[in-house]
Amino acid sequence: MCALCGTRAEDSQPTWTFSVENGARRYYCEKCSREHLRAIEGRLDAQWW
Repeated sequence: MCALCGTRAEDSQPTWTFSVENGARRYYCEKCSREHLRAIEGRLDAQWW
């Protein structure tokens, strides 16, 4: 499930963005990944998006 919007993966192994924030694994769907790419690459926690 996408950590930001709650979208569920249709495939058993989606090609989503993976991030570790405060020791927790988070996955982001393609839509959210594209919208927040700079923040993800800048290693900003999701609370800053």
